[in-house]
Formats: sequence, structure tokens, C-alpha cells
Amino acid sequence: MNDLTLVINLGSSSLKAALLESNGGSLWRGERNLAAGEELETALESWMAPALGPHRNTIARIGHRVVHGGERFTAATRIDAEVEQVLHQLIPLAPLHNPAALIGIHWTRQWTRELAPEPSQWACFDTGFHSTLPEAARTYALAEQLRQKGFRRFGFHGLNHQHVSETVMEQWCQQGREPSQLRLISAHLGAGASLAAISGGRCIDTTMGYTPMEGLVMATRSGSVDPGLLLELMREGLTTSEITAQLQQSGGLKGLSGLSGDMREIRAQVLAGHSGAQLALAVFRHRLLQGIGAMAASLGGVDVLALSGGIGEHDQALQTELKQMLDWIPALDLQVIPADEEGMIARLCQRAEADFAEDQPRSSSGDVDAALI
Repeated sequence: MNDLTLVINLGSSSLKAALLESNGGSLWRGERNLAAGEELETALESWMAPALGPHRNTIARIGHRVVHGGERFTAATRIDAEVEQVLHQLIPLAPLHNPAALIGIHWTRQWTRELAPEPSQWACFDTGFHSTLPEAARTYALAEQLRQKGFRRFGFHGLNHQHVSETVMEQWCQQGREPSQLRLISAHLGAGASLAAISGGRCIDTTMGYTPMEGLVMATRSGSVDPGLLLELMREGLTTSEITAQLQQSGGLKGLSGLSGDMREIRAQVLAGHSGAQLALAVFRHRLLQGIGAMAASLGGVDVLALSGGIGEHDQALQTELKQMLDWIPALDLQVIPADEEGMIARLCQRAEADFAEDQPRSSSGDVDAALI
């Protein structure tokens, strides 16, 4: 029986995909950026279709990374017409990423239409892992009329935070330790950056909020700023799009350094004595330490700090700095865990599909009711 999972992870200008076996083994992984003016559908057809062609008949399910699931979607969800319609309605919450996911869903449906059986399609949400946030952690101090409109904290990078959590919990089980007692801070540090406070496998706090702009300093995103500053910019005549550009494309490491949002370049320029790079690194570290302290407070202590993402995994200087700066935390275990959103998506799809099959009514012969096929 064919039991391969195709994982599609599409951004506004990037494509990542993986074909994974049920045991987690990888048959194929690919990644590329869109060329200037290139349409996403064209890239999928010219790049992914040829690469996956030999395996098309062996794909059992397809998992799509969807950045924002709103309040409706908190777990891997089988995609049907109704789900797809709701995903369209959620586009304003993630205008750069959710449209790309919908393009991927449409393309894979067309690409597999002639297969029998047609692979099931699943949406896996970056916000889902944070659905366990306590009310106090997910609520903004706003008037009820605004809160009723859905203005609340959601959190992001949940797929990788969950992968990190499951990896560390498995280590604890192998060591004979009680996983329900694990107090973990997962630090996803890449172009986007966020922290998650995870108690016994459940997320209880995180640094991102209603959008992925809240929280830590990122490559080109400012992270949290005083709302009063934004009001002042509006009074000075900046439009919404201009403020958005300042916060999303011109802020963060790039804005602080005046150079780049790439931490590797920042590090090199720090050694060369560049004052902007020195400021960028100092602010990045300060906000990171501030966030770690907040997550530790929410957990009532911390056992493991797990670094992931491009910066977290590869910036050895940062790893050393954190060990020194966090020596006030007793017996802190600092680990580096490679990010694996694709592997997490595949596991979530397999679990959800198994649950879905168990929930289906069965005929007297034990087969799935033909009316449901």
C-alpha cells in the first residue's frame, strides 16, 4: 500500500516541499525561490511536477502549511470545499502567506485529479499549537467590543515549536523522566523569530500575537513597538501601507544596522567595527533575553532552552553568549534542534487521517460506508 506524504510549504516568494515515508524517511526534499515576475503556479508546474512525477502514484496524502487558522482551525484539517472557503475568508489575517497556501491546494488537486484513489489533502496551521494558550496569555487588554471581533493573540511558528517540543519530550521519556513535568522554551530564530513557553507539551505563552509582527527583533520585522509610536506616525501623515513597510520590510536587523537582515553579515560587520551592526546585535540579544525571561516566568522555571531556525542552529557565537548570559537559570539544558516543519506536518497529517478513519461510520461488512466515498 502506498503511504507517502507530500508536504507543501509555500511562502509569498519561496517554495519548499518534501516527500516523506511513514517512518519519517525522506525520499525527496526541494526548496527554491521565485524568480522576479514568476508566478507561483508556473513554478510549481515547472519545478515540482517533474521532480515528483515518478512518485505521483505512490502519494497517499498531501499536507499544506497554512500560516493562519484563526479561531476556527486548531488542528490538522481535511480540506473540502467548505474548509477552502473559510481559508479564503482568513486571507486578511495572513495576506502574504495564506494566498500561497490556497494556490498550492488548488494546484495539487489538479495535479492528482486523475489518480485513484485521489490523495487526501490536509491543512496544518502555524497557529494551531498555540490554541492551548490560557485566556490570560491570549487576551489583549482591549474593550470587549474589540475583543469580540477576534482581536487576540494567536502565536505563530507553531509547527516547528511543536516539532521541538515532541523532540525534547521524547528525549525525556528515553531518560526515564516524566514528560508532563518538562518546562521548555522553544526559540525559533530565523528570518522570523519567536519564543514559546511549553509546559508538559502544551504551549502556555508565546511572543508573537495577532500577527507575526509582535515580539522579538527579526530580519526585517521590527517586533514589538509602542502603539503610541504608530499613532504618532499616522499623525505625521504616513499611510497604512507606508507604516506596514517600515515595520515589515525596513525594520529589524536591517533597519537597525542599515545593512542587511542577515545575521551572518551582521556578525561579520560587528567584527569590522560597524556601529550599526553592533547596535543591531545588541538590540536583538536584549530583546531575546527579555523574552526568555518572560517565558521562564510564565513556566515558573525552565529545564530546557531549545534553539532552532537558521540563527538558532548555526550562530555558534549566540549559543555561547546565551550560555553565559543565562547562567542565572539553575541547571539549564541548552540544546540545538534542527527545524523540521515538513516532518511535523507529515506526522500531523498521518495522525489526523487515522482519527478521521476511526470516526467514519462502517457498514456491516466492516468497510467504510459507500455513501461516504
